[in-house]
Amino acid sequence: MERWLPGITDELVAHGARLGTGTAVQFYSDGVLRPSTDVDMLGATRPFIERHVRDRVLSIGNVGIVSARARDLLMGGSRVSGVRIARSGGAGGKGCEEEIRADLVVDAMGRSSRLSTWLEMHGWGRPPVDRLRIDLGYATAFFRRGEELSDTVIAHSSPGPASGYQQRLSEPGALTAVEGDRWSVVLAGYGDYRPGRDPQEFLRRMRRCVAPLREVADRCEMLGEVAPFTFTESQRRNFAQMKRFPGGLVVAGDAVASVNPIYGQGLTLATLAASSLSAHLRSSTSPHDPALGYFRRLSSAVDAAWQISTAADLAQPHVTGPYPRGYWVTRRAGDMVTAASVIDPVVNDTFTRVLHMRAHPRALAGPGVLLRSAAVLVSSRRKGPRRSADS
Repeated sequence: MERWLPGITDELVAHGARLGTGTAVQFYSDGVLRPSTDVDMLGATRPFIERHVRDRVLSIGNVGIVSARARDLLMGGSRVSGVRIARSGGAGGKGCEEEIRADLVVDAMGRSSRLSTWLEMHGWGRPPVDRLRIDLGYATAFFRRGEELSDTVIAHSSPGPASGYQQRLSEPGALTAVEGDRWSVVLAGYGDYRPGRDPQEFLRRMRRCVAPLREVADRCEMLGEVAPFTFTESQRRNFAQMKRFPGGLVVAGDAVASVNPIYGQGLTLATLAASSLSAHLRSSTSPHDPALGYFRRLSSAVDAAWQISTAADLAQPHVTGPYPRGYWVTRRAGDMVTAASVIDPVVNDTFTRVLHMRAHPRALAGPGVLLRSAAVLVSSRRKGPRRSADS
């Protein structure tokens, strides 16, 4: 965001967001993952960030908003030449349809985008779709934030290899210091273990989490109600694999890929799509041509996010595939690196860079990381059991 909107971080902090360096703490049942000292963590709610980003974009002189519902693509030969929209109101309460012409159309309509249907209707076919059913439930609640945990911006609890990724043995949850002097808490669960609306049950589950979440449950007042959500499946639309694709059209954000939200990759993917689009538009390619270069660039980020999130989801006992080729070998290697990351600072650095999407997952598969992880675990076993995360 800072690349495209310089000063946005200072603006967010000035209006109440929290900024910390090295204050993110990732807990596993295996131990404590050391915070990354070179990563700035911004604590804020998504609507707060979106509102400031939108205001900054609208302050640009040649940017405006038309409030309407997109109805269809306009086609001009082999390219998209605009969109058909319906404004609200009109005679009899029906929307008044009109056409907006454009050199380039960007679909950012989210996971419920109808673009695939429109492309098929105009004879271009539909993109192949990957799906992984995860049956996730999560719930959020806010708490009044005081002087407790004054150095913490984000704390995250997740089951790890030592517990067999069993959610009942290591309660999944996250704590974030956000604007308005509040803590934002999210708890997650799969299948029949999903959290509900009951505030007392929410507090009981927080008290089964790691120390920071327990402290907030014991010391801080809950503000408002618990809000539960469901997320049935991750999905990825593979536009780059289509045999034909019209010019003048690109797709971004959840309209391309929507992955498990508890891993916090959605906003990152959106900003990486913006970077991919910028690189594409700065190339010599005409916006009227098929945006193959854009989709190739974006695929690198989308594939990385998909690999990270689905590998973690497939480790859950209730998720039964489909498993990618070589999954079990990759799983064993991933478990080894995860376990080593809470012991060794070198492995930890690579591991956290991948988690923050500052490095591709292939960085964890290098022989240096794998051999070091194996050596670290062998040495640890010889020294005896480590202390638990909360000891």
